[in-house]
Amino acid sequence: PEEPATSFTGQNPPLITCSCRPHHSRRYSWARSLSLERSPSRVPGTPGTAVHRHSPWQAYVMQKRGFHSYSGDKSSFAEHVSALNFTSVASSSSARESGFAPLGKTPSAFGKPPRSGCGSRTPQVAYSATPSSAVSGQAGASVLVAIVEGRGLARGEIGMASLDVRSPQILLSQFPDNTTYTKVSSLTCLLGTFCLLFMELSGDTRFLFSTVLASIQKYYCLAAVAALLKYLEFLQNAVYAPKSLKVLFQGSEKTLMIDSSSAQSLELLVNAQDCRSQHTLFGVLNHTKTPGGSRRLRSNLLEPLTDVGTINMRLDCVEELLRDEELFFGLQSVISRFLDTEQLLSALVQIPKQDTVKASESKITNLIYLKHTLELVEPLKVTKCRTPLFKAYRDSLGDSRFGTILERIGTVINDDARYLRGCLNMRTQKCYAVKSNINEFLDIARRTYTEIVDDIAGMIAQLAEKYSLPLKTSFSSARGFFIQMNTDCSLLPRAPLPSEFIKITKTKSTYSFTSADLIKMNERCQESLREIYHMTYMVVCQLLSEVYEHIHCLYKLSDVVSMVDMLLAFAHACTLSDYVRPEFTDTLAVKQGWHPILEKISAERPVANDTYIAEGSNFVLVTGPNMSGKSTYLKQIALCQIMAQIGSFVPAQYSSFRITEQIFTRISTDDDMESNASTFMKEMKEIAYILHNANDRSLILIDELGRGTSTEEGIGICFAVCEYLLGLKAFTLFATHFLELCQLDVFFPNVENLHFEVEHASRSPRGREAITYTYRLAKGHTEEKNYGIQAAEASSLPQSIISEAKAIRAQVTRQMLERQNQNSSPETTRRRAVYRLATRLLQTARNSQLDAESLRLYLKGLKISFEADESLREKTSEALI
Repeated sequence: PEEPATSFTGQNPPLITCSCRPHHSRRYSWARSLSLERSPSRVPGTPGTAVHRHSPWQAYVMQKRGFHSYSGDKSSFAEHVSALNFTSVASSSSARESGFAPLGKTPSAFGKPPRSGCGSRTPQVAYSATPSSAVSGQAGASVLVAIVEGRGLARGEIGMASLDVRSPQILLSQFPDNTTYTKVSSLTCLLGTFCLLFMELSGDTRFLFSTVLASIQKYYCLAAVAALLKYLEFLQNAVYAPKSLKVLFQGSEKTLMIDSSSAQSLELLVNAQDCRSQHTLFGVLNHTKTPGGSRRLRSNLLEPLTDVGTINMRLDCVEELLRDEELFFGLQSVISRFLDTEQLLSALVQIPKQDTVKASESKITNLIYLKHTLELVEPLKVTKCRTPLFKAYRDSLGDSRFGTILERIGTVINDDARYLRGCLNMRTQKCYAVKSNINEFLDIARRTYTEIVDDIAGMIAQLAEKYSLPLKTSFSSARGFFIQMNTDCSLLPRAPLPSEFIKITKTKSTYSFTSADLIKMNERCQESLREIYHMTYMVVCQLLSEVYEHIHCLYKLSDVVSMVDMLLAFAHACTLSDYVRPEFTDTLAVKQGWHPILEKISAERPVANDTYIAEGSNFVLVTGPNMSGKSTYLKQIALCQIMAQIGSFVPAQYSSFRITEQIFTRISTDDDMESNASTFMKEMKEIAYILHNANDRSLILIDELGRGTSTEEGIGICFAVCEYLLGLKAFTLFATHFLELCQLDVFFPNVENLHFEVEHASRSPRGREAITYTYRLAKGHTEEKNYGIQAAEASSLPQSIISEAKAIRAQVTRQMLERQNQNSSPETTRRRAVYRLATRLLQTARNSQLDAESLRLYLKGLKISFEADESLREKTSEALI
């Protein structure tokens, strides 16, 4: 109900085929890719084993299907995704045309394939993405992404298909992009660790489901999903059950775009100093209780919403949670008991090609997890709520299919079979999950297993009595049953342990060991377990085949759980600090706002400051000494904007935001060795990106532009960039040490000057003046002089150097003052006042909710204030004359 999207399920993926046109003049290929991993490629499914490009098995498959072998050079995608540690694969021509590092040439033998066949280059990935059949984490890439770009008149149209092997959902997107693939990079940021298949292909969509074609008339994303499923089938060896995959088409129209550089600068997910640190915006808000809720929060931080209605529905929910303590704790107690529903679904709908003991055990475990999950639906549904979004979620949990699946499971699985912590507890649950009298041979095998376990316990008890030792039975998944004994017991003999005990290990407080007879008993126990798991697996598979047609309701449950979990996290964050609900108008106005991450780091609350940016003053110049708080203030504004647009309360006493469609930052001052870019060249690239992509609904944060070159050139570049941005209605904050830029308010009435104040302390014994940073923002530009020299003086620079620097600075300042005219004339001041009055009137007409009498008083106040200022300016002008 909150984020509608086209959702449907398809048929068996093997029915999907991707046929390609023969290679003629256009030279299409099924998949054209190059590995970007800086190590030899690996055979899918065997991570860590370095081999040639194609194993014998791969070569056999490709030969049977008419594929040609191909291997390419390695390159880098670092400009867009290095900060997120992605493992990527990109096509050679796409990389060349988009300005990336040049890739190796195609072998000449590949240039003209036979007309009768379909030449292809098999995608190579550096890590295995083989789906796991258990609900457990897996190393390496877990998301497969296929990207297709249009040709000819459709050049720039991007089709994308992604599949998380832990969550059986295919996400399709199609959108126009530029040559730098800005939106592609932004969307792939959401996927975490992934294998990227950047393809050039002509996918034949004739064999795709009619449901898909009817719901999504997007050729390129369908071509991408066809290739993706073929890759998954033949190279990753994964097959999904019929009618089990969820297909979701999602565009990027109603989301705020944040490029990867801005995400890194703002520390949305990763701390700039320590990648393991939780001092990020994600760390501030991540009070989620489920993996799905954490993933949804991460996705929202990188792509906040731009739809005001949806945002306000979320804010209503957060406000209700804060007002209704019973609802908050009731929902939290239920949500915290949910497992990873998406990963559970993925494990349930996958059909293993071989019935191994591990596959059988995993399937049984997942069925118990499914029962545990479905039993939580009713407690989650009975919660009382008032907001429309919570009501919609509650109503969606009234789907009869939840009860149907749980009832069908109850006919086969014991009522007391449940998810428990501990490997031995879960082992017992899996053994006795199926009810008695369903399979006679299973009942016999379980009795045998029980007798063996009792014999093990009896044998260890006899050993304890025989040697007069405090022995106890312990269990681990790796060792099975073994013997354990505390070392702090006074009954322990001084002599070594009896020779009957083997494989002795000692920790600070325990001895662990076993015996030859116990090893044999463990082997018998394992054999009995294999029989139990095999027969239980047959019963479970039969049960799952009956409930597969109803399993689609679990996708709905997964969405509800993850969203409610995220909203609970927002409410939890508000209880730890004084956050306020944001409003959405045409103005960015924050009263006493502070930096949310800095609050988590420091023992005390950071100094709060006001912010006001409107259409009449949409360009703010921020000046102040080094370390006075300029960069922190800029980041604070962006973080509060993001928090507001994901539906969270923000750290302030009052806040109002204008919906922004893009956030651009130019904050970092590091160089980039990988792209051979100096500090200055890197900031020029970032500024060029901003100038080419910014629009009237953007939020632009620029910090210290032009410091990587000479002062004259830096000032000239800054003036030119500011003049360009002043032609837009974007909200721009520009922090600088170039005080010459403060003269912009003379020529542009929508420029506002702000500065951070400092206080001067008494002289120290060395005769040096100390600066105290207040971190308070005030109007006007900074009046501080030589603050750079004062900072250098604090660093124990030689006094002779400091004195010479002061003298040179004074001479340069005198020369500049001689050339400067007055900052403003009375006529300039009057034009600015008229402009401000006009913008306030326009803003009042757009957003005012005052009644007639209050509005009349407000307008009268504006008139009186304007006339008083006009009279003062006239007197000042006469006095000057």
